[in-house]
Amino acid sequence: MYQPPYPYAPAPAPVRRWWQHPALIITALVVLPPVGIALAWASRWQQPQKIVATVLSGVWFLIPLLSDSPEEPAADAKAGAVAAASASPSAASPSPTPPPATTAPPAPVADPLMPDVVGKPFEQAEKTVEDLITGELQALSAYRDVELPAAHGPWLVCFQSFRPGIALGAQGAATTVHLVAPGTGCPATTDTNLRRPPTTAPAPDPAPDPTPEDDGGSTGSTDGGGSVSYRNCAAVRAAGAAPIRRGDPGYGRHLDRDGDGVGCER
Repeated sequence: MYQPPYPYAPAPAPVRRWWQHPALIITALVVLPPVGIALAWASRWQQPQKIVATVLSGVWFLIPLLSDSPEEPAADAKAGAVAAASASPSAASPSPTPPPATTAPPAPVADPLMPDVVGKPFEQAEKTVEDLITGELQALSAYRDVELPAAHGPWLVCFQSFRPGIALGAQGAATTVHLVAPGTGCPATTDTNLRRPPTTAPAPDPAPDPTPEDDGGSTGSTDGGGSVSYRNCAAVRAAGAAPIRRGDPGYGRHLDRDGDGVGCER
């Protein structure tokens, strides 16, 4: 007896396309993860297999991107720029020349001020002043009649040509001091003499005429009157009164031996 065909025979399996081959899908998941994921979901794999393949391929794809340092692109770009510059030196732009450095003008130097050297030895005053000026400190005597010696270092300063605190400037070379010897007082001004000139003494009163005496030493009468008397002719001649006549002051008979009224003729 003829048997009918089995009514529940399985349907034939669909034909698998070339892009659904498992080896191709796995290779794509490793080499090109986006393509491999797309092929895995279009294949006949079960749902859990597709999820696992997608996760693993996605992690494999993201690892190189996440591990790449951000400095590497910049370094690569810099290396490319250097290579381009070396390849075409004519295209490289010349470096700008820095502007010349400007030198600031020197600050003005203030003029030195005259120190106070009055009362100090000249050697000390000379060092103090000549440290401030380009010239020399000139020394003069404070008295007109005193000559300044060559070794006047210990002499003391009485006057200085510039008051303390005055700016010396270009006048520093004309700085002058007036000196006195140690132990000598300073004058009131520089036109003073240390030694006073001698004054003319008054003429002494004339000495009284000597009392005339006679040759024998006795005083005779005075016919001439007055208080003048001569002891002898020597006194008359000394007084410039010879010859003396009768009536002249100091005339006496002891001076006129011959009695002619004129005494001390010879």
